[in-house]
Amino acid sequence: MSGGRIGFGARPVEPEPTPDAWVRRGEASPAKAEIYTARLTVDITPELRGRIKIAAFRRGVTMAVLLRELLEARFAGEERP
Repeated sequence: MSGGRIGFGARPVEPEPTPDAWVRRGEASPAKAEIYTARLTVDITPELRGRIKIAAFRRGVTMAVLLRELLEARFAGEERP
């Protein structure tokens, strides 16, 4: 083994996919730091955190993904630096 991480790809569209069809070979997934370069800390109430967590769960995403999508949608028309 090379010691590197092996990621799982999207569900194969073949009628009878083999286990190897699920595994991405030779595709290094970028580290989070390469995609998202800033961390944001926001103080919110436990009640709001719970509502965000439930909304993310219902959409099948993480809270971070949900919040990134909301912020991108809200500031879509804003100029980038």
